Amino acid sequence: METKDNSQSVHWADITADKIIRERTKFLNDKKTAFVCASGITPSGTVHIGNFREIISVELVVRALREKGAKVRFIYSWDDYDVFRKVPKNMPKQDELAGYLRFPITMVPDPWGKETSYARAHEVELESLLPQVGVYPEYLYQASRYQASMYAAGIRKAFECRETIKAALDEYRTTPLPEDWQPVSVFCSKCHKDTTTVKGWDGDWGVSYCCDSCGNEETVDLRTTSVVKLPWRIDWPMRWSVEGVDFEPAGKDHHSEGGSFSTSKGIARKVYDHEPPVTFQYDFLSIKGRGGKISSSSGEVISLRDVLEIYQPEIIRYMFASTRPNTEFAISFDLDVLKIYEDYDKCERIYYGVEKVNEKKTEKERRIYELSQVGEVPAVMPYQIPLRHLCNLLQIHGGNVDEVLKTFDIKDQSQLPRLRNRAECAWRWITTFAPEDFRFALKVPGEDMVELNDTARTIVRGSAAVVEKLEDYDEKTLAEALYKVAQDNGMDPKDMFTLFYGILIGKEKGPRLAGFILTAGKDKILPILKAYC
Repeated sequence: METKDNSQSVHWADITADKIIRERTKFLNDKKTAFVCASGITPSGTVHIGNFREIISVELVVRALREKGAKVRFIYSWDDYDVFRKVPKNMPKQDELAGYLRFPITMVPDPWGKETSYARAHEVELESLLPQVGVYPEYLYQASRYQASMYAAGIRKAFECRETIKAALDEYRTTPLPEDWQPVSVFCSKCHKDTTTVKGWDGDWGVSYCCDSCGNEETVDLRTTSVVKLPWRIDWPMRWSVEGVDFEPAGKDHHSEGGSFSTSKGIARKVYDHEPPVTFQYDFLSIKGRGGKISSSSGEVISLRDVLEIYQPEIIRYMFASTRPNTEFAISFDLDVLKIYEDYDKCERIYYGVEKVNEKKTEKERRIYELSQVGEVPAVMPYQIPLRHLCNLLQIHGGNVDEVLKTFDIKDQSQLPRLRNRAECAWRWITTFAPEDFRFALKVPGEDMVELNDTARTIVRGSAAVVEKLEDYDEKTLAEALYKVAQDNGMDPKDMFTLFYGILIGKEKGPRLAGFILTAGKDKILPILKAYC
């Protein structure tokens, strides 16, 4: 396989891609012609943005591999044959769901009544969103695969190598597994719960069990049964072997000493004759500006849909592409939103050569920008509206996105969808998360008026005369003209700001006054001032 040399890249996705090519090319053959990059999650509840960190990290590496000329199979496993252990707090129909505890999650009904199961509801939610951020994996549904007995040989191998597996697991345990431990779990074919005890394996394909809940006892054939599965630490290395996985990252909990990656590596080599995949550990995410920690089981989650409400898809990709996976960072919903948008816009200007930085910084920012795009990099630089300015415009126009976009001379209509998305995200942020002192609304002329003394009324009258000729001013000269009106009437400029913010938006503070008046325009500002004249 020929690949392009990009060994000088400093981006972590390219470095990882080079490592995969270097270490895994020898495993390619006539039957396996593509590198397999894997990710996955159990749909036990809302798939949160922390889970998304793994899948976007894999996608960035997949993109880097393909750009190097490599063939790649990008798989995403839904571990939907796991047991339903807990009802998350954010789920409806809590009592009904509780009746399905210890069932496989594919047998739990969808509490919204739309999909075939609880698991499928969460799968569909994420699958519908991933294309918006440029992620297109091949989905593998593990319940279907287990129920079709695709892993019968892998399960039998676990029985054959039970002592080897037990030794690998016991290495990191303070209390060894009991002597009668078995390397499988079973869902009862009668009551469907995993509250079963494996009684024995016949040395071939037969497995006997009894159910502790309903008393059912039977022997099943691994080649035809749908009720037997491997626990996670054995299931994972078995699937690496079956799927030929070459790369799969995992959270730092899995990579800790004695974590599932540690044990799975040994089991992959000793039991399933598979060299463990290239990996890296990714750190946890925190949330800034919203309460609660990220946890699917507790229901305190921030999902990809939540983040898409506030951030454009390219900026979501940018946050992950610009941060090394092993670095903890926060998804922000507070004033940091403004800075994140500003950082992305700067990266974009550097990519197109509009803003100059040193060569090393340019190379780094250009690569981050490329990986941040949902599709191809735009041929021309997208029209930029700084988010802070956009927020002011939206508040001036009462959230009317169409009116705001009309204030810009946008000749290329293909730019409008991206700009509209930014404006919609900005308005949702303003109305949902922006601090109270950041929000404002222009008053209706003549309503909710402020009591003024004679001096203040004279200053308002003089300022209205200035605003009458607003087209003659820029921000600097307008500020000077307003200051002069105040000073000529014996008012400190600081008091003038308080006066005007109270008149215009009913607050003591607000945006930079001269710039704000220019942005709002004479038609909106003058009627409010003239009501006092």
